[in-house]
Amino acid sequence: MIEALRRIVQEATAATDFPSALALAVTRIRNALDVTACTIYLADRERREWALGAGDGMNLTASGHRPRRDRQSLLWWIAEQQEILNLADVQQHPHYQPITETGEPTCHAFLGIPLIQDRQTLGILVVQDTQSRAFQTAEVDSLVDIAAHLTQLIQQATLDGSVSALLNKLPSGIRPLSGLAGAQGVAIGTITLPHRLADLDSVPDRFTSDAAAEEAALHAAISAVDEELRTASEQLLSLLPASEQAMFSAHRLLLNSESLRADTSARIDDGLWAPAAWRDAVLARAKALQQTADPYLSARAEDIRDLGRRVLRHLHASAAHPARVLPEHCVLLAEEMSVADFAAIPPERLVAIVCLRGSALSHIAILARAMGIPAVMNLGDRPISGLEGREIVVDGYQGRVFIDPDPAVRAEYQRLVAAEAELTAGLDNLRELPAETLDGYRVSLYVKAGLLSDIPSATQCGADGVGLYRTEFAFMIRETFPSEEEQYAIYQQVLKAFAPKPVTIRTLDIGGDKPLPYYPIAENNPFLGWRGIRFTLDHSEIFLIQLRALLRANADLKNLRVLFPMITTVEELDEALRLLSQAYQQLAAEGKPAAFPQVGAMIEVPAAAWQAAQLAQRVDFLSVGTNDLTQYVLAVDRDNARVARLYDHLHPALLKTIAHILTSARQAGRPVHLSGEMASDPGAALLLLGMGADSLNASPTSLPKVKWVIRRFARAQARALAEEALTLETTDQIRRLINSALQQAGLGEIVHESI
Repeated sequence: MIEALRRIVQEATAATDFPSALALAVTRIRNALDVTACTIYLADRERREWALGAGDGMNLTASGHRPRRDRQSLLWWIAEQQEILNLADVQQHPHYQPITETGEPTCHAFLGIPLIQDRQTLGILVVQDTQSRAFQTAEVDSLVDIAAHLTQLIQQATLDGSVSALLNKLPSGIRPLSGLAGAQGVAIGTITLPHRLADLDSVPDRFTSDAAAEEAALHAAISAVDEELRTASEQLLSLLPASEQAMFSAHRLLLNSESLRADTSARIDDGLWAPAAWRDAVLARAKALQQTADPYLSARAEDIRDLGRRVLRHLHASAAHPARVLPEHCVLLAEEMSVADFAAIPPERLVAIVCLRGSALSHIAILARAMGIPAVMNLGDRPISGLEGREIVVDGYQGRVFIDPDPAVRAEYQRLVAAEAELTAGLDNLRELPAETLDGYRVSLYVKAGLLSDIPSATQCGADGVGLYRTEFAFMIRETFPSEEEQYAIYQQVLKAFAPKPVTIRTLDIGGDKPLPYYPIAENNPFLGWRGIRFTLDHSEIFLIQLRALLRANADLKNLRVLFPMITTVEELDEALRLLSQAYQQLAAEGKPAAFPQVGAMIEVPAAAWQAAQLAQRVDFLSVGTNDLTQYVLAVDRDNARVARLYDHLHPALLKTIAHILTSARQAGRPVHLSGEMASDPGAALLLLGMGADSLNASPTSLPKVKWVIRRFARAQARALAEEALTLETTDQIRRLINSALQQAGLGEIVHESI
């Protein structure tokens, strides 16, 4: 019997469609257990009822078998308790109600198993028998195993619309696909897939008698790809600094390698047609790189393969494949997206991006935020080949998308798109005005940046300076650690762009989700590992080079603030300060101009939060990194789709932690700057103002909205709001409190609640 139950999973998974899978499952379960009936109920959330998904063994289609709407019924009890119910006589249960009214034999034995995903009951598996008996442990265990697989089946069917179709509901477009918010905003457009690259391994061996023609085709294909890379580089010129253009240059050098061309030509001369000759030459080099002991060189093997596929696509092209015509509003959808894919769509047509994989901190998400277009990341593995040309709504606030949206959903998002455009235009008038409350309290608003290409948008949004410039990106896009001169040139350019406004530059913060390709760090749990100040203190030779470059860049401008990341102990901070002094003394001894900056410690972990008073006494300011602090306080990896929904910067524990930091710093007479996504959230920013934050560090696209909110409230109102928020017990209560305050202040346009 147990083996028969286990086979059910395989058979249901292999079913041709969702209804067939459910029907097969209930029939097989009923036969294996030899019971009177087996049913699967599905949650119909729109109608707030439990509807029959499939059943076998009773007259379940009779008029007496109605959807269960009564919240006192047994099905609702199982769903809300989320517990297995195994009863010898179900009629004795206080919530028992007859399921059928058809005069059939009354069932006594009852086993109900909730089908739970992400803490929501998606369905209920019910087994019943006319005998009075409790189901055996082995039977229950086997059904629990089957229930886990059925839950996954229902979850997938919910995403692809099969559940909606089965329940005769609205079209599938009313049900969103959920991922991670990568860049804020909403957009409606047409799904556009990146060019599908040819498969090198599928190229057949063919021979040719016209080597000259094959040689000409090869050179034409290589030239076409070279032109693609050149064009992509130019299109991103306004987004990427010259240092990052090196990526395209390196790919073009690989593409035009004399040895690669010579090897391919030799194979053509031996009689192979160009695609097979190119395949062999490319794969030989990729294999050689992959077998090296150097992890960085090994990773370059994929670069070779990518170039190989691009050339192969052109070799396969013909007059039967006309030039691609792009829709007016493109939403680029890909499993994983490269910068070249991103650049292939003209900026004026690209309205949003969606990735099945990737994090909110990926390079692509950062580029989307820099361009001010919405992005949804980590949507999960699903087929995308048939989605080209279909309409899609992208909600970068909620981290979700609607494919072929229902008319009502589409209309609502059209309203939001129009409202966003109107709001953005209206906020331009605030650019030169201060972030000042109604009662005259001035708040400093800074922007965050990490690329030299961020400077134009940062300088044009009315910021008071840079609250966080991330230096790790300059390290990540190179093949080796950047020299002191290279870093000096970058830091000086950033400081000069904002002078005399202050610029806070964070020292190297690698590890966790920011690995260096040429210095891989293999750890089981990198977020709790060798990252931030831990790495730089262990590599003082690298740290001193960066500190020297920073001090030199500050020599003439004197608007630098240095920030040490991932501080956990006072000893770490003391050692970092000692090395900063050492770097200054070295430069003085060498006769090189330098200026000592203001220095801050970044509070990102609970250990630092609860030693804020001691840390504040050693530095000029504290900076709270709310992204990592939220992650560590809540023990949630926000890039893990299974738990990302638990990541919320309005969690009561986080608010209390931040309140403690602000109080401790105030007692020490030190200002506190708030950074991270929390400071870019206008509603959360209002709370931070009320809690006593001295400045906020937002993204260039969010800063005008934050300023707008600050200018519509008195500081006393913000303080009262924060005090009330600190008494609440759930994030939902806090969010409702903030949204209500914003709406009462006439700021409903920036409240993005679930539709």
